[in-house]
Amino acid sequence: MTTDAQQQDDAERDRVSAPVKQGRRRWSRSARLYAGAALLLSVLLLVSAFVVQPFLIPSSSMAPTLKVGDRILVNKLAYRIGNSPGRGDVVVFDGRESFVQEEGPGGSPVTGFVRKAGAAVGLMRPEETDYVKRVIGVGGDRVRCCDKRGRIEVNGVPLDEDYLHEGDEPSAVPFDIEVPQGRLWVMGDHRSDSSDSRAHLGDPGGGTVPVERVIGRADGIGWPMKHWGSVQSAEAGAHG
Repeated sequence: MTTDAQQQDDAERDRVSAPVKQGRRRWSRSARLYAGAALLLSVLLLVSAFVVQPFLIPSSSMAPTLKVGDRILVNKLAYRIGNSPGRGDVVVFDGRESFVQEEGPGGSPVTGFVRKAGAAVGLMRPEETDYVKRVIGVGGDRVRCCDKRGRIEVNGVPLDEDYLHEGDEPSAVPFDIEVPQGRLWVMGDHRSDSSDSRAHLGDPGGGTVPVERVIGRADGIGWPMKHWGSVQSAEAGAHG
């Protein structure tokens, strides 16, 4: 039979242990939340690394096709199954060995992780050496500017570039280059505000980009919602 003293002792133990139990429940909920967040981030990093990666547009060099702040969806599998970048494709590539000739100082591991995590959800630019441009010429093409009407020619055929930024001419810089095999000639759609292949004519590779440095093809705009849509290749209507 329970005495009054025992009941008082039990009540005291319950009073003392209640905060401990509440703390354990809070810790358990927090642990589950942290574990869920870590799992979600791991999945995002894996998808970003191998399948589709959001990419934050930092400049107006591809306007009006892509605007500053757009998050494009880069298909990393587009060129991994026997396909190669084609004329008119909008691609993201690593500019080392073409646009960037020297390695910059490496960041800390923490900075690198934060950048990768932010890039996985399209909150920041993945790397300072990454660029987004449109493919104008592929290996073996002769690309020149310009014909008598001011148009860029590829293999003697003038381009009808209806994607150009309003008021821009195809190029204010004359050039005539045969694209080496395994490389690409790329340009921004906002020609007067784009540092592209033309700006690297005197560099090794003559401004062309190695195909193996292509990260993927820009297939769509995921954010903001008002810009939702696909990023179309211009090849179908490129020549005129």
